[in-house]
Amino acid sequence: MKKILISLGIVLGIILMIVGIFVGTNNTAINLEEQIKESKSSINIQEKRREDLIYNLVDTVESYNQYEQETMTSIIEARTKANSGNVEEAEMLINAVAEQYPELKSNDNYKTLMTELAVTENLIAEHRNNYNIQVKQYNKHIKKFPNSLILNMMGYEKLDNTYLKYEASEDAPRDLFKE
Repeated sequence: MKKILISLGIVLGIILMIVGIFVGTNNTAINLEEQIKESKSSINIQEKRREDLIYNLVDTVESYNQYEQETMTSIIEARTKANSGNVEEAEMLINAVAEQYPELKSNDNYKTLMTELAVTENLIAEHRNNYNIQVKQYNKHIKKFPNSLILNMMGYEKLDNTYLKYEASEDAPRDLFKE
């Protein structure tokens, strides 16, 4: 009776160990698949951020440039009047312009736009790199022995995926100022 219980215990232990290996391998594969999905989603989020942010910044810069152009036109008109001898009217016009437009900032707006463009493109590249790393980890897990035997029986396959390249995508901002 003792031998039967010991044999049954050993068989049960081996079965539990095999089930544990199957479950652990499957759970790791599931975690890696979810990380790949999350990485892909992060890329999409960053591309949407680029689309929303950059075009809004460009609109802001263009609007401010128009504002500064109008200001400069007013100043040139005032100088022209001053040169033609109408100094009092020119002085009033320059003072009005100075009060209305105390600081011209389009240069700062361009710097902000360029910084945001660089940050956004770097974030997208970083998220693409993270995606590539996740795919590589998944494929390594799927190929390793004994994982390959276990996961093949469970229907898992290596991702036949070309790693994402760092080339600008088709929806990357181009010709922002329509020049």
